[in-house]
Amino acid sequence: MSERLTRDQVAHMIDHTLLKPEATVSDVEALVEEAARLGTFSVCVSPSLLPVEAPAGLAVACVAGFPSGAHDSSVKAAEAAAAAANGVDEVDMVINLGRAKMGDWQAVEDDIRAVREAAPEVLLKVIIESAVLTDDEIVAACRAAEAAGADYVKTSTGFHPAGGASAHAVRLMRQTVGDRLGVKASGGIRTAEAAAEMIEAGASRLGLSASAAILADWK
Repeated sequence: MSERLTRDQVAHMIDHTLLKPEATVSDVEALVEEAARLGTFSVCVSPSLLPVEAPAGLAVACVAGFPSGAHDSSVKAAEAAAAAANGVDEVDMVINLGRAKMGDWQAVEDDIRAVREAAPEVLLKVIIESAVLTDDEIVAACRAAEAAGADYVKTSTGFHPAGGASAHAVRLMRQTVGDRLGVKASGGIRTAEAAAEMIEAGASRLGLSASAAILADWK
């Protein structure tokens, strides 16, 4: 797939991301400027840095329940609702990983549904932290996300010590959701080769902080 994608097509798959806890409003302004110059699909920021002034054609995303996913569902829902009120187009939420490891998939689904219902107008991506999960758990998490009304499943926060995106996880996620949901690869993707590998595996969106370097190296 990647051989047929141009640099501009890849750029339009990117959520240009800034989630460092120390990020400032000035940092976000620089992020938006760089995203517009690169032609990325969106910028993704923390909720406390909203609202974001973005030019036409550049979507704004923010995270909820980030990065642990251990927040109460009502807190995640409130974050999503506040983000929607601040004009975001997309919300990337983290599942309750403890419940996932317990096999309590109904609780995982209910957690996602709480966010979906709190912000029905935004595109909802569900971060499953795939490096923490077994293959069977990845499949179950994707099924829970789809049942709860998510639009995308996403590999990783990029903050968990277990690691970030892998082509194996992306491939399994794509096999599970088919063409019904999008698949976002995020976490530790720092080279054009790694980005190409994720696209080949089935990613339809990429969460990147190294967007400029990756696009500069795209062949």
